[in-house]
Amino acid sequence: MKPIYVDNNATTRVDEEVFAAMQPYFCEEYGNPSSMHSVGGRVGPKLKEARNQVANLIGARPDEIIFTSCGTESDNTAVHAALAADPGKRHIVTSRVEHPAIGSLVSSLSKQGYRISEIAVDGDGCLDMGSLEESLTPDTALVSIMWANNETGVIFPVEEIAQMCRQRGITFHTDAVQAVGKLPINLNDSAIDMLSLSGHKLHAPKGIGALYVRKGTKFSPFMIGGHQEKGRRAGTENVPGIIALGKACELAGKNMQEENTRVRDLRDRLETELIKRIPDAKINGTVKQRTPNTSNISFANIEGESILLMLNEFGICASSGSACTSGSLEPSHVMRAMGVPFTMAHGSIRFSLSIYNTLADIDEIIKQLPPIVERLRVLSPFS
Repeated sequence: MKPIYVDNNATTRVDEEVFAAMQPYFCEEYGNPSSMHSVGGRVGPKLKEARNQVANLIGARPDEIIFTSCGTESDNTAVHAALAADPGKRHIVTSRVEHPAIGSLVSSLSKQGYRISEIAVDGDGCLDMGSLEESLTPDTALVSIMWANNETGVIFPVEEIAQMCRQRGITFHTDAVQAVGKLPINLNDSAIDMLSLSGHKLHAPKGIGALYVRKGTKFSPFMIGGHQEKGRRAGTENVPGIIALGKACELAGKNMQEENTRVRDLRDRLETELIKRIPDAKINGTVKQRTPNTSNISFANIEGESILLMLNEFGICASSGSACTSGSLEPSHVMRAMGVPFTMAHGSIRFSLSIYNTLADIDEIIKQLPPIVERLRVLSPFS
């Protein structure tokens, strides 16, 4: 049975064109680009090409792109760089719904004496912009707000926030891991100072990411060592990964219209039919400003983990909107921040689609999920 994979916000399959592009750089063109000889010399131009491909997708200059190992490294690098640039400032502003790559980091920094302001969201997952503006002070070193939420797909007004920060001389960073490749981004016309992205969210392999740093932004490297990445990120380059990321970014640009039409239509069909067929079900997150591939739906009075296990019996691979999969009985921090009632948040499921999903996939989910929910509600202690 071929699985129906709708967990693309967790990771994506590597595109076949991406795999083909990176393959020669394992066993054939395996040189170190820092080497002086011809084997290493042949690799350098390919890294330059990949840097251009990444920059083109997000409307940046190639020299503003730093290759990293993942989105988490990019996030950590951005935060530490901003704090190092203004060592006298001890205040960081972020949101209550950030990915742990930011959330856990700022929690750790709070133990080192930094003051953290976590901006609230409303019941639709939208950021409280008034509170954000009020939180900014002369002591604020950094504002870091994600572009799109990984659980709900809700899109935040990062361009507006970036302008707000620029007017006050505050560095602004966005974790755009879930936005790059799905939403049009043009950093040349933006006040964003730093932006993180991750390869395995857009059909490149795991272990490669990038950080955009606007030209002129004060920057201190997080990884110290050799001269790679113009001294901004030490360590021998992951050549196959970088080439894969470049190709994936090129393809993402070509496929963005499909993401925002056909994939969006599949997502909307899934939501419409499930809400119609399953009583006491609710979409989490504003329907107006969401990434086109993401749907988070709560089903009252049942556990998300149980739904996932039964879906998996039919080869349907989704994820829980709660932290049940980590062994916790508590709903996710995103659901809690949105004020979703426990009986709903506990049964939240995230479906995240890609260009590889088909109408047949969606119709199979629509067929199988209603009887699963009905059966679980009969057995549920919440009922």
